[in-house]
Amino acid sequence: MTSFRHLKSVIRLNELAEDPQDLTEEGAVTQKRIDAMIAGALGFQLFYAMERVSDLTMTALCELAEETTAVKKMASMQAGEVVNFIEGYESENRPALHTAMRDFFEQRSTSEKAHEVTELAYKECEKLRAFLNEIEGKGHFTDMVQIGIGGSELGPKAVYMALEAFHKSDRRVHFLSNVDPDDGADIFQKVDLEKTLVVVVSKSGSTLETLTNEQFAREKFKKAGLNPKNHFLAVTGQGSPMDDPSQYAASFYIWDYIGGRYSATSMVGGVILAFALGMDRFLEFLRGASAMDKVALRTDLKTNLPLLSALLGVWNRNFLALPTVAIIPYSRALSRFPAHLQQLDMESNGKQIDRKGKRVDFDTGPIIWGEPGTNGQHSFYQSIHQGTTIVPIEFIGFKESQYRDDIIFQGTTCQEKLLSNLIAQSIALALGQKSDNPNKNFPGNRPNRILFGQRLDPYAMGAILAYYEHKVAFQGFLWNINSFDQEGVQLGKQLALKMIDQFAAARQNKPIDPKSFPLGSAYLKHIRES
Repeated sequence: MTSFRHLKSVIRLNELAEDPQDLTEEGAVTQKRIDAMIAGALGFQLFYAMERVSDLTMTALCELAEETTAVKKMASMQAGEVVNFIEGYESENRPALHTAMRDFFEQRSTSEKAHEVTELAYKECEKLRAFLNEIEGKGHFTDMVQIGIGGSELGPKAVYMALEAFHKSDRRVHFLSNVDPDDGADIFQKVDLEKTLVVVVSKSGSTLETLTNEQFAREKFKKAGLNPKNHFLAVTGQGSPMDDPSQYAASFYIWDYIGGRYSATSMVGGVILAFALGMDRFLEFLRGASAMDKVALRTDLKTNLPLLSALLGVWNRNFLALPTVAIIPYSRALSRFPAHLQQLDMESNGKQIDRKGKRVDFDTGPIIWGEPGTNGQHSFYQSIHQGTTIVPIEFIGFKESQYRDDIIFQGTTCQEKLLSNLIAQSIALALGQKSDNPNKNFPGNRPNRILFGQRLDPYAMGAILAYYEHKVAFQGFLWNINSFDQEGVQLGKQLALKMIDQFAAARQNKPIDPKSFPLGSAYLKHIRES
């Protein structure tokens, strides 16, 4: 594949970026522009009239998608071809088949590899259904604690919180990821251990933080006179050290071709979500994700929402040179969703080499951050309106509230007031405001787009989750980088293990060899003396 910077479409986009669409010009943003710059699928609309793009820009972005064969690569990924690789170098060298974890519905993949994986995933769903039916019959488990870190916590927790309105009334869920002992102590003083299940999530069965927290939890059950085996579940790789019937009441399997940040629709999220929502609503969540998987295979940019969003993001990142993206949901239910997207995007596309192992000479994944909407208006919106750093924004909004419990006050409902804020902020950021008073001058040209849905229910949540998974994957395809490994997290982990060894030696009054980790020894000296 031609280097990104030398693609014909990229050369054309660089030319267009010399004079990008000025949204602040008189008549630049009209009803006609808003009507024309809407894409839709699955009941969602993507409004992008407030992005700094013209028809010429959109034509060139379409050419970029075609030149990089982005949709073909998405189809290859969903078919189970090896996409997690660095050519000529040692790498994980495997498929990325998170889409097969939910391919149980319409238009199932005809790929033999994907079909085989889907059958394995469906078997785990049936196992989960049987387990939930069994504990339903016993009728006394009210709480579940999920122990896991990274993708084993961020995605499942974000989805759990997003769908709180649909929880079973007698079920509560807690997440323990941090090895900060206060985190575990806080959770276990709130639950009735006799009515609590603990699900431990580790693909390898050897994640140190997870094993530490698991032992912390087991000690609580033992002290209460309860047998941990009757309360603990494992989500792990088949044959891992955690795949042990003598230690766990049940085991559910995950596989190497499911990356942690892409695992919320596997058993990593499945056990806790099905416990909280019930199996039928969990399957509706999977149905929504699977439907968006099929949308990502469309060649029409007006209906392929993830690809369109990916292209707009590349325009902002590579051609307008904007280094960060804020995800702002106007929905309190999505309060933790930006944290999941931060991992999804930055762990996937925070890369400096391409698929041939060569250093790239262009920017890759942006810095992702975000908070819910109206709260943000009273904190960081000052900076995004008038600050010196332009921050592209991806808004998320819904026509209806989840609970459908609202009032009319001064002529409008709460939900209408919420949407009024969303729309007003989008327009204000783009168009700005000219004033002779420099303190009241808003420069505008702050690009943003809105993903808009009817209501945040399990189906919609699954679709939104998959929308972002595919947006991130598409950007990796466009840049020709590997979005499915995460070597960048390894070095710190390795050095932490050396530091842990030094703490252990100090605790046992054993001599510490400073040569094993000299700088760590220097810090340890000051910590022990403090």
